Amino acid sequence: MSPKIPILPEGYADWLALLKGDIAQARQRAALAVNAELVLLYHRLGSEIQQRQEVQGWGAKVIERLARDLKDAFPDMKGWSTSNLKYMRFFAQHCPDRLFGQQAADQLPWFHVVTLLTKLDSPVEREWYAVQTVQHGWSRSTLELNIKNRLLQRQGSAVNNFAARLPVSESALARETLKDPYLFDFLGLGNDAQEREIEDGLIRHITRFLLELGAGFAFVGRQFRLEVGGDEFFIDLLFYHTRLKCYVVVELKATAFKPEHAGQLNFYLAAVDAQIKAEDDKPSIGLLLCKQQNRLVAEYALSGIDKPIGVAEYQLLRDLPESLGRNLPSIAEIEAELADEAGQLDELL
Repeated sequence: MSPKIPILPEGYADWLALLKGDIAQARQRAALAVNAELVLLYHRLGSEIQQRQEVQGWGAKVIERLARDLKDAFPDMKGWSTSNLKYMRFFAQHCPDRLFGQQAADQLPWFHVVTLLTKLDSPVEREWYAVQTVQHGWSRSTLELNIKNRLLQRQGSAVNNFAARLPVSESALARETLKDPYLFDFLGLGNDAQEREIEDGLIRHITRFLLELGAGFAFVGRQFRLEVGGDEFFIDLLFYHTRLKCYVVVELKATAFKPEHAGQLNFYLAAVDAQIKAEDDKPSIGLLLCKQQNRLVAEYALSGIDKPIGVAEYQLLRDLPESLGRNLPSIAEIEAELADEAGQLDELL
């Protein structure tokens, strides 16, 4: 005979859900506080090492000796490898006020800080990627991928007519939402791939595709059917953008941009606004992805289009330059000596 399940008082399930939420938030706040202390400690140690080497003339070997002594003194703590101590010194040297521009470094996990310092030379770029990381909650792998793919240089670069077709308050956000070029090298396709092959690949790799599109894109459908005056039309890809509060119609062209492509997309946008858009949705936006484009031709074509449209190229094979390496140990090398970040935080609690 199975035991009787006790009858829960009314409202218990809702109360439990609230408690779980409170506990999860408290744990997150605790983890952020401990992370801030960890970054502060590492910066202070790095400053001490830098001062003694530069002011008092201590040699490079002091780091190796310090690593051994700290491991002996704190055998249960991770983080005292020679490699990590070098990163601490590098952090103090290149970020003396613990700020990436206006972004506090202690709001980032330690290895995010290391990535920003070792993968980027420009303080302006470091600040931009630091702000984006905090704002969007990027993992370190996502941060590294976006730096490798030169997201800053591509963001907001698509040809568009947003300034003339959208309110000022919406135009800037819409412009920054698009980029040029889009990188589809994760599809493993050659430059001779046809539209259907590219579309199939993007759907198979929808997670990578959404990552490349950027934050806020939600996938709605592929070959989305529209009926206008008894005729059928099919949109290549339809998305909804949660920040722009509008539908985004994406059309793929395996050829160079032609002015008639903008006219076709303009028609699709008119149909979506008439048939799908809700009253509280903003006007739909079009994104035309072409194999290549003449920016001046695209600008002329969009100037006579009623709907807001952006035009960008896509690349199936990478031709962006790789970041230059540095004379510092790789992150993988110190990760081999350190526990993962969660383990570090738990040990310091």
